[in-house]
Amino acid sequence: MITFITGNKHKVEEAKKIFHNFNIELEHIDLGYPELQGELEDVAISGAKYASSKLRKPVIVEDAGLFIRALNGFPGVYSSYVQETIGNSSILKLMEDIDDRYAEFRSVIGYCTPKTEPKTFLGRVKGQIAFQEKGDKGFAFDPLFYVEEKDKTFAELSIEEKNQFSHRRNSLEIFINWYKESSID
Repeated sequence: MITFITGNKHKVEEAKKIFHNFNIELEHIDLGYPELQGELEDVAISGAKYASSKLRKPVIVEDAGLFIRALNGFPGVYSSYVQETIGNSSILKLMEDIDDRYAEFRSVIGYCTPKTEPKTFLGRVKGQIAFQEKGDKGFAFDPLFYVEEKDKTFAELSIEEKNQFSHRRNSLEIFINWYKESSID
């Protein structure tokens, strides 16, 4: 069993389905942890270390962000704050006259036990910023994130479809493969 520390119910729903595919049970605890200002890896390391120490057991945390090339990686590590304060419509406004629509979602899993230093696992998925919001599934920036291979935004995909290739799927799968090989409990 893996303990996933997050307050985001959407992340829990996605992660549970991914872990189920690997026959690993996922426990969810909404512990909350101080988020450092820094790179995604820094936040994941700090959160995992804090939660593992507080709960005295192995945990994972996940930090993710949307990185838009034409905006120098913005909103990046500030994605959650940007989503809460200015939202998708403001991102579209910033992108109005920009031809380079390349963006990627990145997800970092931080894993830590009370007796080990944290490890991180990075996953990413490439896409484009759509010209308008499309879809009513998913959450946050999903209606803006267009995936060319699927000809849909994340918000037009079911959780099952999104979980086949998403940034969170990639980071969790890298973690799960490492976890199974290392047989750490």
